[in-house]
Amino acid sequence: DLHYPLRRQRQMCIRDRLLIAYLFTRVTNVLFAWYAEKQERKKKTSQHILYVFRAFFNGIVYLIAFFIYLAVTKVDLTGLAIGGAATAIIIGFALQSILSDFFSAFSIYFDRPFEIGDYIVVGEYAGTVTKIGMKSTRVQLLQGEELVLANKELTTASIRNFKKMKRRRITFSFGVTYGTPLVKLKKIPDIIKDIIDPKKLENVYKLDRVHFVAFGDFSLNFEVVYYMNTQDFAKYRDTQQEINFKIKEAFEKEGIEMAFPTQTIFLNK
Repeated sequence: DLHYPLRRQRQMCIRDRLLIAYLFTRVTNVLFAWYAEKQERKKKTSQHILYVFRAFFNGIVYLIAFFIYLAVTKVDLTGLAIGGAATAIIIGFALQSILSDFFSAFSIYFDRPFEIGDYIVVGEYAGTVTKIGMKSTRVQLLQGEELVLANKELTTASIRNFKKMKRRRITFSFGVTYGTPLVKLKKIPDIIKDIIDPKKLENVYKLDRVHFVAFGDFSLNFEVVYYMNTQDFAKYRDTQQEINFKIKEAFEKEGIEMAFPTQTIFLNK
């Protein structure tokens, strides 16, 4: 048989390419497993996504190997391509919603708008991300319940990620009574600056400004702006509470009265 050496060579070529594809997928599986274990220790990435990525990647490698096999064996690909295209279109329409969430998961993974453990706000919902799946993402809300959001919805929504916040800007205001003398009003900015001193408060980065901003309906209003170098909400609340206590204490020593809603009525006799 004069064609035997040619067929033999072709079979060996096919075998070698299939063996290369198999070994390539084994190596990539080991790398995926190593990366998944590394991310699991950091608790930043859903293992479900990584394993689906691995299966998806292996599928592409085997598909390429399959087409190489068809090319080497000289199979007519025209009819196969037409049938495959028609099948792909039908499946695409049937799985349009699922595929949309699937590719949204890829977008979330590579773009990383949030990770597992991040505190995010999406619309009216706020909570901690507990799982990022291929179809949906799960968020533990502050009230305790779990919220399941479609990945497609997350890629089109505006997301506020507090975990990525480096510094927190805090603005608060207070009012003192209209009967406060001008001399004491002028002391208030210095009192606040002494209280909100980065050297005295651990998490305060800097005091930005203190101003007497308005004549209110029943008070003389001051506005304070300062920065904290922490993203922890509890630490922010603790610091603000400490500041409030110190302001109250300092005002009592100076005889400055905090304002409360009042109304004066004048009667004509």
